[in-house]
Amino acid sequence: MAAARDAIDERIHAAALELLRARGPRAVTMQAVTEATGIAKTTLYRRHPNRRALLTAALAGLVVRPSVPAGADAEERMRWAIAQSVDVITHGIGAGGFAALLTDEDPDFSDAFRAILGAHRAQAVEALGCDDADGDTMIDMIVGSYIAELARTGSVDDSWVARVAAILGRSASR
Repeated sequence: MAAARDAIDERIHAAALELLRARGPRAVTMQAVTEATGIAKTTLYRRHPNRRALLTAALAGLVVRPSVPAGADAEERMRWAIAQSVDVITHGIGAGGFAALLTDEDPDFSDAFRAILGAHRAQAVEALGCDDADGDTMIDMIVGSYIAELARTGSVDDSWVARVAAILGRSASR
């Protein structure tokens, strides 16, 4: 019974995140999730009393990420921090959610996501092995570079991580 409940929750949260990635937080409605999953609206409301609770539960799944591998060298830690920093956008909220975050289109979503973002940033800063201020600045540079690349070209190619790691690695070693 618990496995069936978990599978339903996974479908609900996956649909909510897909709607968020594609069209932003305002697209995540109980009706839209019902249509995307085929799960009865009464089931949704039993599990999530409102849209905010649904979005918060879906976003909470973004918190669980593997830690940087033990014994990783500086370059591996840098690449891990880069991947961690952009993963929350690429596999988390998507461009639709990111745009809504920038415009604060949906304050409930922004608050919920910013709380989760703190945990992601802390892991990435720790992986970089620098003080919090420098780490925060490096993460901002990574995310800013990712968003600029996406805006400029419409996609981020496979060489982006290596390019950013090389530039930041050179800067960190000076």
